[in-house]
Parts: sequence; C-alpha cells; structure tokens
Amino acid sequence: MKNILLILITLITISCKSHKKQTTEELNVLFIGNSLTYFYDMPQTLQMMLNETNPNIKIDQSTFPGQSLSGHLSDIITSRTENGMSTRKKEEGETTETEIKIAEKNWDVIILQTGTVSILIPENRDLKVSKAITDIKKLVSNPECKFILFNTWPSKNEYPEQYCYPSRIIDKSIEKDRCCSPTLENLEQETKLINKSYDLVAQKNNLLKSDNGTKFYEVLTKHPEIELYEDDSHPNKYGAFLNACVFYQMLTDKKASELKYNGEIEPKTAELLKQVAE
Repeated sequence: MKNILLILITLITISCKSHKKQTTEELNVLFIGNSLTYFYDMPQTLQMMLNETNPNIKIDQSTFPGQSLSGHLSDIITSRTENGMSTRKKEEGETTETEIKIAEKNWDVIILQTGTVSILIPENRDLKVSKAITDIKKLVSNPECKFILFNTWPSKNEYPEQYCYPSRIIDKSIEKDRCCSPTLENLEQETKLINKSYDLVAQKNNLLKSDNGTKFYEVLTKHPEIELYEDDSHPNKYGAFLNACVFYQMLTDKKASELKYNGEIEPKTAELLKQVAE
C-alpha cells in the first residue's frame, strides 16, 4: 500500500511539474504587418491583456506604415516618420528589417497582416500575397511555428466601390492593364468577400485565420454607437481594443470577457467589446 501511495505521489508531482513548465515556458509571438496592426498600440494592448493571465507569452512586432507582406522582404527603409516612410528595393546581400527580426528568435507564432485591398484583387492575392507568405515561412527557423492570417475589415466606403491596381505592379506577365476587385455593393457583401478572400489565402498556405473582420461587422451593425475607426480605414482605440481581444483569445484559448484589463476604454464599452470578441 505504501509503494502504491508513493507511486501516485511521484506521478502527481511529475504531472504538476510538466503542467507548470507548459504554462510558464516563454512563447514568442511576432506581428508582421502595417498600420492596421500597430494603430493605437494594439500589440502592446494585447501584451497587457496577456500579462494578466499568460505573462509567458511575449509579443513583438515588425510593422511599418503602408507596408505589404511582399514589401517586408523587398524594401529597405531609408527614412520614416510617424505616418509614413521612404523605401528603396534591397540590393544583393542586403537584409530588410523584417528579415532581421525573423532571424532574431525561434518564433512560436507569427501573425501576418497585409492591406485589405491587396486581398480583394484576385491576381494580387494569388501572385503577390501568397508568394510573400511562402517566402516568409521559409525564413522561420522553428519548424513548429504556427502562422495566423490577420483577417482585416472593410474601409468606410460609399457604395458601389471597386479597387484596382496597375497590372505591372503585380506581375509583368499579366497582359491586361489593370487588375480589379469585384464591385462592392454594400457593407455586408464587402465583409463576406473580404472574409472569403482571406479564407482562400489561409487554405492555400495552410494558415490559421483570425476573425477580426466579422467582429468589426458585428459592432458596426449591432452597436453603431461605438465608433471603431480613426479615419476611413484605421482602427481607433476601440477598434484596436477589439482586435487585441480577438488575438488574446486565439493565443490563450481563454475568454476575453474574463479579463479585468480595460486599458483606456470605458468599462461598459470594454465589456461589450470583450463579449463581441467571443
């Protein structure tokens, strides 16, 4: 009987130590994106949420204004301000800031964000966005790294709307002059098209996908008293808080509504946004 009890105690001790290691081992998360990610310090807000329940999860970022995923690998930044930057194409032997950041650590999670319009134009989505994702994945040293595609939201539009890029900036092999998105008729149709476009990219590249676009739509349609935009496209403090809640839940598998942290958001509004994120 004493031997059985000793074995049980040993097993429980080992189990507890293993669980403690799993919950305390550092998990490194990197955002790669642009101002849709960093506006109102969204990654830092997410870190404050994590500090409350999962301080072992550490957030870092490589985010620059207006930068596409392909630009993160091709552009050398020559100057920058708070709202913009100047770049040139990298030359042989040069390394971009994002490439340097990727090489810094064995990242456990990388969250990829590019401009919404770039996803809506099929040729750009297939030829540039997917290629950039493939190239980024090749640079990551951790074979167990998980990749999340940041599903963004519609800009404020007057409908109908259509976005176009000159074909030459996508791929020289495209024969027509312009590549365009489908015509967008209303907010609901645009949100569905954005989500479907991100679904296609996620499936093609074997990525997880966030649901920020749907959460924005829910607030816009069910809680119009809450303004989520700083301008026509960027999130304000409420939009950034909502985004942080979405990623908090993805990284922890816990409910944002159980968080005490509200940041600079009024408690009632913060609680509503936390509920929407679920």
